[in-house]
Amino acid sequence: MDSKSSSYFASDEIAAGNAAYADALGRVVDRTRELLLVAGLRNPRIGEAGGGTRWVWCEGYDWVMGFFSGQLWLSFQLSGDPVFSGAARARRAQFQWVLDNRRAQDHDLGFLFSLHSVADWRMTGDPAAREMALAAARILMSRFREEGGYIQAWSPSGPDDRARSKFANGRMIADTMQNLALLHWAHRETGRQDFREVADGHAATTARYLLREDGTSFHTYVFDPATGEPLRGETHQGYADESCWSRGQAWLLHGFAQCHAATGAAEWLDAARKVAHRTEALMGESAVPVWDFALPADGTHPVDSSAGAVMAAGLLLLASLTEGDEAARWRAFGERCLDGLLASCDLTGDPTAQGLLAHGAAFVHSGRSDTMLPYGDYYFMEALMRAQGHADFFW
Repeated sequence: MDSKSSSYFASDEIAAGNAAYADALGRVVDRTRELLLVAGLRNPRIGEAGGGTRWVWCEGYDWVMGFFSGQLWLSFQLSGDPVFSGAARARRAQFQWVLDNRRAQDHDLGFLFSLHSVADWRMTGDPAAREMALAAARILMSRFREEGGYIQAWSPSGPDDRARSKFANGRMIADTMQNLALLHWAHRETGRQDFREVADGHAATTARYLLREDGTSFHTYVFDPATGEPLRGETHQGYADESCWSRGQAWLLHGFAQCHAATGAAEWLDAARKVAHRTEALMGESAVPVWDFALPADGTHPVDSSAGAVMAAGLLLLASLTEGDEAARWRAFGERCLDGLLASCDLTGDPTAQGLLAHGAAFVHSGRSDTMLPYGDYYFMEALMRAQGHADFFW
């Protein structure tokens, strides 16, 4: 580790953890600092096609735009350098725009505002950031469909796009589990019970319908939008309806573990364990997950470093919530995933790379694989921090 990187960590912290993780975390903070000179107020959206090492930037609102803010706030937490907090706060107008424009509001409000506004409030105590996060939590709560017990994922487009409206109405997805953290935070901040009730209601419906008996998962589930009657499980980004999309599996693992951390409820810990047990079997001896766990045995299939990063962070969180041999098991599994990323996906040693991880699979059916992804980068940083014993995050 160079002298700049080593200043981010006290020597006893490095000695207490894995030196390779500490070294990688130093490179991550350095890369984040370097990117600011290129990014300005732009937010990474996806890497250039063909495994390129430069970012394609968000054009205005995008569901992924909060992950770089999360990376900035974690860098500030580690270094204390106001260049990171200043860069995150300079993006505030972008997030206020989301609050002011209902067509930009969907189930991803948790990804956006936990990693931007909740982070700001927790790190600086700025009351304006708190109010933005609470406004986002109220909007997210309003998406709860009482008749089915779930948070509506995507928004219908109205009469101008009937096909999109038919697709979106009555649909929940695995990704939303990670967004529930915004509701749990709002409940802690305000004491308002309906934030907790909606989060618990959606988690219960997820456990009943998205999580299969064998511990695998659907990406999406469809309900009758009028009656709430459960209809069928489907996929959107996975290989097939009955397959198991690896990033969806990782969202559920991290999300259920996070729900238990927020509430202490045993059913969410049990759900996280169920997902972790099955994921361990599905991974076999591999260290980076393939993009879907039910792919045909013939042929070569893309891996998804972003699924690996979410998985590593979720497993290390689960390890912190359990004890003894079980905690050691999940920590070892999480470190295996993290080691796999460091061995085959880590870009922090490549001076031409703007991102942190190669080989992400955004949407394989749409041709977006083998690329950098901002959510992969954020969770990679979170996992490295969890492996070093850090426990203060914005979820």
